[in-house]
Amino acid sequence: MTNCALCKDELKPEEGQLIWRGDDARIILVNDPDLPGFCRVIWNRHVAEMTDLSHGEREHLMTLVFAVEEAIRHVMYPDKVNIAALGNMVPHIHWHVIPRFEDDTFYPGSAWSKRVQETPLTVLADRKQKAVELPEVIKAEITSLS
Repeated sequence: MTNCALCKDELKPEEGQLIWRGDDARIILVNDPDLPGFCRVIWNRHVAEMTDLSHGEREHLMTLVFAVEEAIRHVMYPDKVNIAALGNMVPHIHWHVIPRFEDDTFYPGSAWSKRVQETPLTVLADRKQKAVELPEVIKAEITSLS
C-alpha cells in the first residue's frame, strides 16, 4: 500500500525510536511528551486485521505485545497499562502499549481523549528518564523468549 505511515521503515526523531526489529514485526518507543514509555508494536507487512494473519503469526505478535507490557511494568511502574489496536486512521496492524498513571494528562480517559489535567513537569521528567531504560529491557525480554 502506498502512503501508509506504518509501512515506511524510517522514523523521524520526533516520531520515536526503533527499539527492536525482527523479520515480522518491530517495536518503537513513541516520542509522546505526555505519555513517556508509550510503545508501538508494528507488523512489518501491510495487513489490516489480526484475522488476516496465520494463527502462528498472531501468537508471535501478541507475544511481542506482552513482552513490551512486561518491560513497561518492570521499568515504569504504571498504575495501569493500556493495550489498544485501533487501526481506524492507519489500517495496518499495530498495537499501542501505553503506561498509564492516575496523574497523566488524559487519565482516566484514553490516550486520545481530551486533556483533563496537567502532569507536573518534574513527574514527566522522572518518567522520561525511566523510559530511557525501556529499549534494553524490551530487548532482554524478547531475547528471553527464544
